[in-house]
Amino acid sequence: MEISDIRTIRFSCESYIDPDEKGHGHPGEPRESTRTITHVVVDGGPDGYCRGGHEAANEFAKKHLVGENPLYREKLWQLLCRAERLNKGTLTDKRVAPIDCALWDIAGKDAGLPVYQLIGAARDSVPAYGSTMVGDDDPDGLGSSEAYADFAEELVEEGYQAIKLHTWMPPFGDDPERDIAACRAVRERVGDDIDLMLDAHHFYSRSEAKKIGKALEDLDFRWIEEPMDEHSMSSYEWLSNELDIAVVGPETAEGRMHTRAEWIKRDIADIIRVGVYDVGGITPALKAVGLCESFNIECEIHGRDAPNLQLLGTMAFPGRYYERGLLHPKHDYETYFPGLEHPPDEIDDNGVVELPQTPGLGYAFDWDYIDANRAE
Repeated sequence: MEISDIRTIRFSCESYIDPDEKGHGHPGEPRESTRTITHVVVDGGPDGYCRGGHEAANEFAKKHLVGENPLYREKLWQLLCRAERLNKGTLTDKRVAPIDCALWDIAGKDAGLPVYQLIGAARDSVPAYGSTMVGDDDPDGLGSSEAYADFAEELVEEGYQAIKLHTWMPPFGDDPERDIAACRAVRERVGDDIDLMLDAHHFYSRSEAKKIGKALEDLDFRWIEEPMDEHSMSSYEWLSNELDIAVVGPETAEGRMHTRAEWIKRDIADIIRVGVYDVGGITPALKAVGLCESFNIECEIHGRDAPNLQLLGTMAFPGRYYERGLLHPKHDYETYFPGLEHPPDEIDDNGVVELPQTPGLGYAFDWDYIDANRAE
């Protein structure tokens, strides 16, 4: 069994999400968009697929991985990971991640097992929290504290037992008092039995972050996430000592499991954040998760999609929740997965996501749709 090609499948679809100047998505007018799928072609074995991927990174991987055994995931990930150092214009952790995940898809299919069972299953389902989009200026969207409370009530009615708010960020604002008011309105609306979390504007000062954190303690929120620039580890070390509420990080800081090791060593955060696409794939994410368990520190997984869900299925030690979203009153999350027959994270009436039982990552690709909309 050997890799014979690495391809980037591109297809067009209609998007209803418009990114703002910081890259946060909001519901918008329909527009044509392009999606990608990373396809690792294998001679003598099953092919591997993962949503996402970058053509330049996949071409680089093709040049160096063709002829290799796809089951040598550690070897191949190390090759790509170390190549990032002098190929930063081509390779990043986010671009390497779909290649690594496609290799795990191959391994699961070859073994006839879902990836989480191949790694070593701990559970077959995971409770999800509803993760909102960032606040906006739409009175019928997420433009006010009352709008957040209305939407939170809807999410509870759908079965969610936990909700995470992304509040206002530029260009729509960065006001601690406004964030606190939204959090208070949501807590008052949903009551005390729903877990609530906040992911705030990522560039508050120390004093602003502390002010928000203290307010969240009074509101019995579960955690506060990335309220300051994560490159300033000293700021998070200070904030964790100032607050009783759990501080979560790092989310987007570069450095894979190495950065998380430094945060743990310095006791900077109460809960460590790991996302498959943030650290470069399932392979390094497993290293980070094991590191957290070794130091008895909770680990929450960042982001949605099948690879993150498979990772959670292996975790007997917290991660407690799957992050499902991003959600908005004007966005139909359930139907917005172009190229898939159904969402990778269907949820039941109790806010629980069952892990897929098909071999590999568990994607149900709609190849008729993809082939009919190929973008050359």
